[in-house]
Amino acid sequence: MAKAVAIIPARGGSKRIPRKNIKDFYGKPLISYSIETALESNLFDKVVVSTDDNEIANIAKRYGADVIIRPKELADDYTGTVDVTNHAILYLSKYNEDYDFVCTIYATAPLLQSKYLIEGLKKLSTSDAINTFSATSMPFPIQRTFKLKDGRCEMFTPEYYSARSQDLEEAYQDAGQFYWSKIGQKSNNIFFSRDSIPIILPRYLVQDIDTMEDWERAEIMYRVLEEFK
Repeated sequence: MAKAVAIIPARGGSKRIPRKNIKDFYGKPLISYSIETALESNLFDKVVVSTDDNEIANIAKRYGADVIIRPKELADDYTGTVDVTNHAILYLSKYNEDYDFVCTIYATAPLLQSKYLIEGLKKLSTSDAINTFSATSMPFPIQRTFKLKDGRCEMFTPEYYSARSQDLEEAYQDAGQFYWSKIGQKSNNIFFSRDSIPIILPRYLVQDIDTMEDWERAEIMYRVLEEFK
Protein backbone atom coordinates (compact mmCIF):
# COMPACT_ATOMS: atom_id res chain seq x y z
CA MET A 1 0.00 0.00 0.00
CA ALA A 2 1.34 3.44 -0.93
CA LYS A 3 2.66 5.55 1.93
CA ALA A 4 2.64 9.33 2.22
CA VAL A 5 4.42 11.80 4.48
CA ALA A 6 3.67 15.47 5.10
CA ILE A 7 6.60 17.84 5.63
CA ILE A 8 5.87 21.26 7.15
CA PRO A 9 8.92 23.58 7.00
CA ALA A 10 8.94 26.09 9.88
CA ARG A 11 12.12 27.97 10.70
CA GLY A 12 12.35 30.34 13.62
CA GLY A 13 13.92 33.35 11.93
CA SER A 14 11.02 35.08 10.18
CA LYS A 15 12.01 38.70 9.51
CA ARG A 16 8.93 40.63 8.36
CA ILE A 17 6.60 39.09 10.96
CA PRO A 18 8.76 37.96 13.89
CA ARG A 19 7.99 34.41 15.12
CA LYS A 20 5.35 34.22 12.38
CA ASN A 21 4.99 30.44 12.35
CA ILE A 22 3.85 30.31 15.98
CA LYS A 23 2.28 33.76 16.32
CA ASP A 24 -1.30 33.63 17.62
CA PHE A 25 -3.74 33.46 14.72
CA TYR A 26 -7.38 33.60 15.74
CA GLY A 27 -6.62 31.92 19.05
CA LYS A 28 -3.99 29.32 18.09
CA PRO A 29 -0.39 29.23 16.82
CA LEU A 30 -0.41 29.71 13.05
CA ILE A 31 1.38 26.43 12.36
CA SER A 32 -1.28 24.46 14.23
CA TYR A 33 -3.76 24.91 11.37
CA SER A 34 -1.49 23.18 8.85
CA ILE A 35 -0.76 20.33 11.27
CA GLU A 36 -4.40 19.78 12.15
CA THR A 37 -5.56 19.87 8.53
CA ALA A 38 -2.88 17.36 7.52
CA LEU A 39 -3.93 15.01 10.34
CA GLU A 40 -7.62 15.52 9.59
CA SER A 41 -7.12 14.43 5.98
CA ASN A 42 -6.07 10.89 7.08
CA LEU A 43 -3.72 10.77 4.09
CA PHE A 44 -0.42 10.62 5.90
CA ASP A 45 1.50 7.89 7.67
CA LYS A 46 3.43 10.68 9.37
CA VAL A 47 3.16 14.47 9.66
CA VAL A 48 6.56 16.04 10.24
CA VAL A 49 7.57 19.60 11.11
CA SER A 50 11.10 20.47 10.01
CA THR A 51 12.49 23.27 12.14
CA ASP A 52 15.61 24.74 13.70
CA ASP A 53 13.70 26.18 16.66
CA ASN A 54 12.94 24.42 19.95
CA GLU A 55 9.82 26.45 20.71
CA ILE A 56 8.36 25.64 17.30
CA ALA A 57 9.29 21.98 17.86
CA ASN A 58 7.45 21.86 21.18
CA ILE A 59 4.32 23.48 19.75
CA ALA A 60 4.37 21.13 16.75
CA LYS A 61 4.50 18.10 19.06
CA ARG A 62 1.65 19.49 21.13
CA TYR A 63 -0.55 19.56 18.04
CA GLY A 64 0.33 16.02 17.00
CA ALA A 65 3.26 16.33 14.60
CA ASP A 66 6.61 14.59 14.67
CA VAL A 67 9.65 16.85 14.52
CA ILE A 68 12.96 16.90 12.66
CA ILE A 69 15.52 19.42 13.88
CA ARG A 70 17.26 20.55 10.73
CA PRO A 71 20.82 21.93 10.62
CA LYS A 72 21.43 25.68 10.74
CA GLU A 73 22.68 25.73 7.14
CA LEU A 74 19.16 24.74 6.08
CA ALA A 75 17.50 27.50 8.11
CA ASP A 76 18.77 30.73 6.55
CA ASP A 77 17.00 33.23 4.28
CA TYR A 78 18.25 31.52 1.13
CA THR A 79 17.34 27.88 1.76
CA GLY A 80 14.63 26.66 -0.58
CA THR A 81 11.66 24.51 0.34
CA VAL A 82 12.87 21.69 -1.92
CA ASP A 83 16.14 21.45 0.06
CA VAL A 84 14.24 21.26 3.35
CA THR A 85 11.87 18.59 2.05
CA ASN A 86 14.72 16.52 0.58
CA HIS A 87 16.61 16.71 3.88
CA ALA A 88 13.56 15.42 5.76
CA ILE A 89 13.03 12.53 3.33
CA LEU A 90 16.70 11.54 3.57
CA TYR A 91 16.57 11.80 7.38
CA LEU A 92 13.54 9.51 7.55
CA SER A 93 15.07 7.00 5.14
CA LYS A 94 18.00 6.54 7.52
CA TYR A 95 15.49 5.08 9.97
CA ASN A 96 14.03 2.79 7.29
CA GLU A 97 11.04 5.03 6.79
CA ASP A 98 10.41 5.10 3.06
CA TYR A 99 7.46 6.77 1.38
CA ASP A 100 5.90 6.88 -2.07
CA PHE A 101 4.48 10.39 -1.85
CA VAL A 102 5.52 13.56 -0.04
CA CYS A 103 3.40 16.63 0.52
CA THR A 104 5.12 19.84 1.55
CA ILE A 105 2.62 21.99 3.42
CA TYR A 106 3.43 25.56 4.35
CA ALA A 107 3.12 26.50 8.01
CA THR A 108 1.37 29.71 6.95
CA ALA A 109 -1.78 28.17 5.45
CA PRO A 110 -4.65 28.59 7.95
CA LEU A 111 -7.20 28.57 5.11
CA LEU A 112 -6.08 25.15 3.84
CA GLN A 113 -8.86 22.56 3.59
CA SER A 114 -8.26 18.82 3.70
CA LYS A 115 -10.45 18.12 0.65
CA TYR A 116 -7.88 19.83 -1.57
CA LEU A 117 -5.05 17.75 -0.10
CA ILE A 118 -7.16 14.67 -0.87
CA GLU A 119 -7.79 15.85 -4.42
CA GLY A 120 -4.08 16.50 -4.90
CA LEU A 121 -3.07 12.98 -3.92
CA LYS A 122 -5.87 11.38 -5.94
CA LYS A 123 -4.88 13.18 -9.13
CA LEU A 124 -1.20 12.48 -8.55
CA SER A 125 -1.65 8.77 -7.86
CA THR A 126 -3.94 8.20 -10.85
CA SER A 127 -1.87 10.05 -13.48
CA ASP A 128 1.63 10.19 -14.92
CA ALA A 129 2.19 13.61 -13.35
CA ILE A 130 5.08 13.96 -10.91
CA ASN A 131 3.62 16.84 -8.90
CA THR A 132 0.32 18.40 -7.89
CA PHE A 133 0.05 21.72 -6.08
CA SER A 134 -2.40 24.34 -4.87
CA ALA A 135 -3.20 27.13 -7.32
CA THR A 136 -5.81 29.81 -7.85
CA SER A 137 -6.97 32.10 -10.63
CA MET A 138 -5.63 35.62 -11.01
CA PRO A 139 -8.21 38.27 -10.04
CA PHE A 140 -7.39 40.47 -13.06
CA PRO A 141 -6.14 39.75 -16.60
CA ILE A 142 -2.33 39.68 -16.50
CA GLN A 143 -2.24 40.85 -20.12
CA ARG A 144 -3.41 44.29 -18.98
CA THR A 145 -0.97 44.78 -16.10
CA PHE A 146 1.60 47.55 -16.12
CA LYS A 147 4.88 48.49 -14.47
CA LEU A 148 6.27 51.81 -13.29
CA LYS A 149 9.13 53.38 -15.19
CA ASP A 150 10.41 56.71 -13.89
CA GLY A 151 7.15 57.09 -12.03
CA ARG A 152 5.02 56.59 -15.16
CA CYS A 153 2.94 53.67 -16.43
CA GLU A 154 4.24 51.23 -19.00
CA MET A 155 2.20 48.18 -19.97
CA PHE A 156 3.87 44.77 -20.09
CA THR A 157 1.82 43.86 -23.18
CA PRO A 158 0.48 47.09 -24.71
CA GLU A 159 -1.14 45.23 -27.62
CA TYR A 160 -3.87 44.16 -25.18
CA TYR A 161 -4.73 47.68 -24.01
CA SER A 162 -8.07 47.75 -25.83
CA ALA A 163 -8.91 44.06 -25.36
CA ARG A 164 -12.01 43.15 -23.39
CA SER A 165 -11.32 41.26 -20.17
CA GLN A 166 -13.62 38.41 -21.19
CA ASP A 167 -11.63 37.90 -24.39
CA LEU A 168 -8.33 37.37 -22.60
CA GLU A 169 -7.04 33.97 -21.51
CA GLU A 170 -7.37 33.31 -17.77
CA ALA A 171 -4.12 33.03 -15.81
CA TYR A 172 -3.33 31.21 -12.57
CA GLN A 173 -0.85 31.53 -9.73
CA ASP A 174 0.67 29.39 -7.01
CA ALA A 175 -1.61 29.44 -3.96
CA GLY A 176 1.28 28.74 -1.58
CA GLN A 177 -0.43 26.03 0.48
CA PHE A 178 0.73 22.53 -0.51
CA TYR A 179 2.94 20.66 -2.99
CA TRP A 180 2.57 16.92 -3.62
CA SER A 181 5.35 14.93 -5.30
CA LYS A 182 6.12 11.33 -6.20
CA ILE A 183 9.30 10.34 -4.37
CA GLY A 184 12.09 8.91 -6.46
CA GLN A 185 10.88 10.21 -9.82
CA LYS A 186 13.03 12.63 -11.74
CA SER A 187 11.60 16.12 -11.98
CA ASN A 188 12.90 19.49 -13.07
CA ASN A 189 11.81 20.83 -9.64
CA ILE A 190 9.66 23.40 -11.41
CA PHE A 191 6.05 22.91 -10.36
CA PHE A 192 4.70 25.17 -13.12
CA SER A 193 5.44 22.69 -15.89
CA ARG A 194 3.90 19.80 -17.79
CA ASP A 195 5.04 17.52 -14.94
CA SER A 196 2.43 19.09 -12.67
CA ILE A 197 -1.33 19.21 -12.17
CA PRO A 198 -2.62 22.34 -10.40
CA ILE A 199 -5.38 21.88 -7.84
CA ILE A 200 -7.51 24.99 -8.30
CA LEU A 201 -8.71 26.66 -5.10
CA PRO A 202 -11.27 29.47 -4.93
CA ARG A 203 -9.63 32.85 -4.33
CA TYR A 204 -11.47 33.31 -1.03
CA LEU A 205 -9.34 30.47 0.40
CA VAL A 206 -6.00 31.94 -0.68
CA GLN A 207 -3.95 34.58 1.12
CA ASP A 208 -0.17 34.92 1.37
CA ILE A 209 0.99 35.97 4.84
CA ASP A 210 4.15 37.99 4.41
CA THR A 211 3.21 41.32 6.03
CA MET A 212 0.98 42.41 8.90
CA GLU A 213 -1.56 43.67 6.35
CA ASP A 214 -1.63 40.13 4.90
CA TRP A 215 -2.02 38.73 8.40
CA GLU A 216 -4.99 40.95 9.24
CA ARG A 217 -6.67 40.15 5.92
CA ALA A 218 -6.17 36.40 6.49
CA GLU A 219 -7.74 36.63 9.96
CA ILE A 220 -10.77 38.43 8.51
CA MET A 221 -11.10 35.77 5.79
CA TYR A 222 -10.80 32.99 8.37
CA ARG A 223 -13.39 34.60 10.67
CA VAL A 224 -15.90 34.96 7.82
CA LEU A 225 -15.40 31.33 6.80
CA GLU A 226 -15.94 30.19 10.38
CA GLU A 227 -19.14 32.23 10.65
CA PHE A 228 -20.56 30.65 7.50
CA LYS A 229 -19.73 27.04 8.43
